[in-house]
Amino acid sequence: MKKLLIALIVLIIIIGGGLLALRFINFNQIGADTYYVKITTDGKTTSGRASNGQAYTDYNYNLPGYDENGKEKEMAFIAQKNLRKDAYLEVFWKEDKGVTSYKEVKQTDLPKKAADKLK
Repeated sequence: MKKLLIALIVLIIIIGGGLLALRFINFNQIGADTYYVKITTDGKTTSGRASNGQAYTDYNYNLPGYDENGKEKEMAFIAQKNLRKDAYLEVFWKEDKGVTSYKEVKQTDLPKKAADKLK
Protein backbone atom coordinates (compact mmCIF):
# COMPACT_ATOMS: atom_id res chain seq x y z
CA MET A 1 0.00 0.00 0.00
CA LYS A 2 2.82 2.37 0.89
CA LYS A 3 4.57 1.68 -2.44
CA LEU A 4 1.34 2.34 -4.33
CA LEU A 5 0.88 5.68 -2.57
CA ILE A 6 4.46 6.72 -3.34
CA ALA A 7 4.06 5.69 -7.00
CA LEU A 8 0.83 7.70 -7.23
CA ILE A 9 2.47 10.81 -5.75
CA VAL A 10 5.43 10.50 -8.14
CA LEU A 11 3.04 10.10 -11.08
CA ILE A 12 1.07 13.21 -10.05
CA ILE A 13 4.32 15.21 -9.75
CA ILE A 14 5.48 14.08 -13.21
CA ILE A 15 2.15 14.88 -14.85
CA GLY A 16 1.95 18.24 -13.05
CA GLY A 17 5.49 19.13 -14.13
CA GLY A 18 4.69 18.20 -17.72
CA LEU A 19 1.57 20.36 -17.72
CA LEU A 20 3.51 23.30 -16.27
CA ALA A 21 6.20 22.86 -18.93
CA LEU A 22 3.59 22.90 -21.69
CA ARG A 23 2.05 26.05 -20.24
CA PHE A 24 5.19 28.12 -19.62
CA ILE A 25 7.85 26.89 -22.09
CA ASN A 26 7.77 27.94 -25.73
CA PHE A 27 9.33 24.92 -27.44
CA ASN A 28 9.67 26.92 -30.69
CA GLN A 29 12.42 28.95 -29.00
CA ILE A 30 14.50 25.98 -27.81
CA GLY A 31 17.58 25.47 -30.00
CA ALA A 32 16.82 28.53 -32.12
CA ASP A 33 19.19 31.35 -33.07
CA THR A 34 18.10 34.79 -31.86
CA TYR A 35 17.87 37.78 -34.17
CA TYR A 36 16.43 41.25 -33.72
CA VAL A 37 14.31 43.17 -36.22
CA LYS A 38 12.58 46.54 -36.34
CA ILE A 39 9.13 46.77 -37.91
CA THR A 40 9.42 49.56 -40.48
CA THR A 41 6.46 48.87 -42.79
CA ASP A 42 3.02 47.33 -42.72
CA GLY A 43 2.95 43.63 -43.50
CA LYS A 44 1.88 42.48 -46.95
CA THR A 45 -1.61 41.06 -46.51
CA THR A 46 -2.76 37.69 -47.77
CA SER A 47 -6.27 36.37 -47.23
CA GLY A 48 -7.71 32.92 -47.36
CA ARG A 49 -10.21 30.52 -45.87
CA ALA A 50 -9.49 27.94 -43.19
CA SER A 51 -10.65 24.35 -43.57
CA ASN A 52 -13.78 25.20 -41.57
CA GLY A 53 -14.64 28.00 -44.03
CA GLN A 54 -13.70 30.91 -41.77
CA ALA A 55 -11.89 33.79 -43.51
CA TYR A 56 -8.50 34.91 -42.22
CA THR A 57 -5.87 37.53 -43.03
CA ASP A 58 -2.13 37.04 -42.57
CA TYR A 59 0.52 39.76 -42.59
CA ASN A 60 3.79 38.77 -44.27
CA TYR A 61 7.05 40.45 -43.29
CA ASN A 62 10.48 40.22 -44.89
CA LEU A 63 12.96 42.27 -42.84
CA PRO A 64 16.69 42.27 -42.11
CA GLY A 65 17.49 40.77 -38.73
CA TYR A 66 20.70 41.07 -36.74
CA ASP A 67 22.17 38.73 -34.16
CA GLU A 68 23.97 39.91 -31.01
CA ASN A 69 27.20 40.28 -33.03
CA GLY A 70 25.57 42.44 -35.72
CA LYS A 71 25.54 39.67 -38.35
CA GLU A 72 22.64 40.18 -40.79
CA LYS A 73 20.14 37.56 -41.96
CA GLU A 74 16.92 38.11 -43.88
CA MET A 75 13.91 37.24 -41.71
CA ALA A 76 10.68 36.18 -43.44
CA PHE A 77 7.72 35.50 -41.16
CA ILE A 78 3.95 35.71 -40.90
CA ALA A 79 1.90 37.46 -38.21
CA GLN A 80 -1.81 37.20 -37.55
CA LYS A 81 -2.07 40.96 -37.05
CA ASN A 82 -0.41 44.02 -38.53
CA LEU A 83 2.53 44.67 -36.22
CA ARG A 84 3.17 48.10 -34.73
CA LYS A 85 5.59 50.24 -36.72
CA ASP A 86 8.89 51.03 -34.98
CA ALA A 87 8.45 48.00 -32.69
CA TYR A 88 11.51 45.85 -31.99
CA LEU A 89 11.14 42.08 -32.11
CA GLU A 90 13.29 39.28 -30.82
CA VAL A 91 12.96 36.64 -33.55
CA PHE A 92 13.78 32.96 -33.08
CA TRP A 93 15.14 31.27 -36.22
CA LYS A 94 15.94 27.61 -36.92
CA GLU A 95 17.92 26.32 -39.91
CA ASP A 96 15.29 23.80 -40.98
CA LYS A 97 12.16 25.85 -40.22
CA GLY A 98 13.04 29.53 -40.55
CA VAL A 99 11.32 31.88 -38.08
CA THR A 100 9.56 29.79 -35.43
CA SER A 101 8.57 32.46 -32.92
CA TYR A 102 8.94 36.14 -32.07
CA LYS A 103 8.19 38.54 -29.24
CA GLU A 104 8.30 42.30 -28.85
CA VAL A 105 11.18 43.73 -26.82
CA LYS A 106 12.17 47.21 -25.73
CA GLN A 107 14.92 49.03 -27.61
CA THR A 108 16.95 49.13 -24.38
CA ASP A 109 16.89 45.30 -24.26
CA LEU A 110 18.61 44.94 -27.65
CA PRO A 111 22.27 43.87 -27.76
CA LYS A 112 24.45 46.88 -28.62
CA LYS A 113 25.65 45.68 -32.03
CA ALA A 114 22.13 44.73 -33.15
CA ALA A 115 20.73 48.05 -31.84
CA ASP A 116 23.36 49.99 -33.79
CA LYS A 117 22.33 48.26 -37.03
CA LEU A 118 18.60 48.77 -36.42
CA LYS A 119 18.72 52.55 -35.85
